[in-house]
Amino acid sequence: MARNTIDFKIKRQDGPDAPARWEEFSIPYKPKMNVISVLMEIRRHPYTIQGKKTTPPVWDANCLEEVCGACSMIINGRVRQACSALIDQLEQPIVLEPMTKFPLVRDLVVDRRRMFDALKRVRAWVPIDGTHALGPGPRVDPHQQEIAYAFARCMTCGCCLEACPQVNARSDFLGAFVFGQVRLFNLHPTGAMHADERLEAVMGPGGIADCGNAQNCAAVCPKEIPLTEAIAEVGRQTTRYLLRKLFWR
Repeated sequence: MARNTIDFKIKRQDGPDAPARWEEFSIPYKPKMNVISVLMEIRRHPYTIQGKKTTPPVWDANCLEEVCGACSMIINGRVRQACSALIDQLEQPIVLEPMTKFPLVRDLVVDRRRMFDALKRVRAWVPIDGTHALGPGPRVDPHQQEIAYAFARCMTCGCCLEACPQVNARSDFLGAFVFGQVRLFNLHPTGAMHADERLEAVMGPGGIADCGNAQNCAAVCPKEIPLTEAIAEVGRQTTRYLLRKLFWR
């Protein structure tokens, strides 16, 4: 039987301290729509399924091609990107909720600042001093390039934190994405100059020792980044670094 409408149930909240509520919407069906395009339709005609006018739902989006990570939300109980969630592949009514491991801003928008603060903590960049010409960069082995590319695809979307049981109000755990970035920049010939500083950072509170090995992160990562491999490798690196500190002072 062909669909005539698309039915949505959206968790709404006007602000961090405002009460939460559920609103239902129904719009005419069109083939090949994604969650973002449906939200745009609801924004143009913000009427609930009961015919009551409401405020347009608020969400975050940018690239619309699963690159920026901005549109992360919980869709039918699973955290994922709204831009790549196709309506034809979702069971209706489609239930939208904001991620729960981040401070709520409004409706489906959350504040992912904790992720960017974590990247600063582990110095997730290649240090280049100045803007003058530095000559050709170091050659990188093709095998290392292949490994690095997988981790370079991280878009700081927050899915791994949302799915991780170790990320909660009682824990300072940084999240699996951090170890992927430590793995990436410690692999780079120039970035490796600050490898020990990154390892020191992840040996502190909320670091590698707090990982419970649930492996939910790898299951929900939209880019299929081998996060468990990164956690294992960073764990080995921290062990070697600790032994160096103990015996080769």
